Amino acid sequence: MPEILDQARTQVLGDGVGLDEAGVLAVLNLPDEHLPAALQLAHDVRMRWCGPEVEVEGIVSLKTGGCPEDCHFCSQSGLFTSPVRSVWLDIPSLVEAAKQTAKTGATEFCIVAAVRGPDARLMKQMREGVAAIRAEVDIQVAASLGMLSQEQVDDLVDMGVHRYNHNLETCRSYFPNVVTTHSWEERWETLRMVRDSGMEVCCGGILGLGETVEQRAEFAAQLAELNPHEVPLNFLNPRPGTPLGDRPVVEGKDALRAIAAFRLAMPRTILRYAGGREITLGDLGTRDGLLGGINAVIVGNYLTTLGRPATADLDLLDELKMPVKALSATL
Repeated sequence: MPEILDQARTQVLGDGVGLDEAGVLAVLNLPDEHLPAALQLAHDVRMRWCGPEVEVEGIVSLKTGGCPEDCHFCSQSGLFTSPVRSVWLDIPSLVEAAKQTAKTGATEFCIVAAVRGPDARLMKQMREGVAAIRAEVDIQVAASLGMLSQEQVDDLVDMGVHRYNHNLETCRSYFPNVVTTHSWEERWETLRMVRDSGMEVCCGGILGLGETVEQRAEFAAQLAELNPHEVPLNFLNPRPGTPLGDRPVVEGKDALRAIAAFRLAMPRTILRYAGGREITLGDLGTRDGLLGGINAVIVGNYLTTLGRPATADLDLLDELKMPVKALSATL
């Protein structure tokens, strides 16, 4: 057994203290023959510190495309030639999407907008949309609207939004290679305000943007410092017309190593399967990740890419005897 796994068994599984950056890097560099042991340990950590339940979430885009930012992975940027054009979703469509999400058994519905940050029009539509959903659907409402002011944070709390997603995307040292129209620090400040407001913080990123293994470990350590309630783990699904459209897909074993490493860095965090797992891991790898530290999934499609059918994920959870988390009025 590699020394780092022995250390993690005592420190993470035993004491609930996550690995530091050096420890994460050691896990990311484990040879293939030790990957099953790392995944088993990560699963044991998840079961001990999070329990067997899996949180299921659906997402919908309130405002798609036409974003002024230049995130190099994103086909919603208005600066690239990607085939996504600006579209707004009306309130009845938003409520219907929430109803369909609830029918899958999901407890979480996230409203997403492709913007630098919300303007008055978007905040008004959010208030109306959240009120309409809460009136008709028994589901928690989360939001992802870009960078916020303190006033906007307070407004979202008042609306009843219980969780806010704002991904750091990658580590601080690599971020300027991915985004140039705003800084990593600006994103961090939004997350600080969200955390201080009492809303749950959802913050993750995308692996496979061109970062080194060392920078992947740096990213895990920075997320652990933030201590988010939830970390969505995406794997780059290269989009035609974006600056990263020709990047190779993350190797399945590297993706699984990352899942184990991020779980061992954050033993108590919800670690959620998000975009790109279908092409990176496929059906077998998806199963391996659920038995290797993952304890939440986004079901159905993503914002601009197709996901697995919700029934496929729910059937797999049933087969693995992993109960879907019940809606909690305490969240």
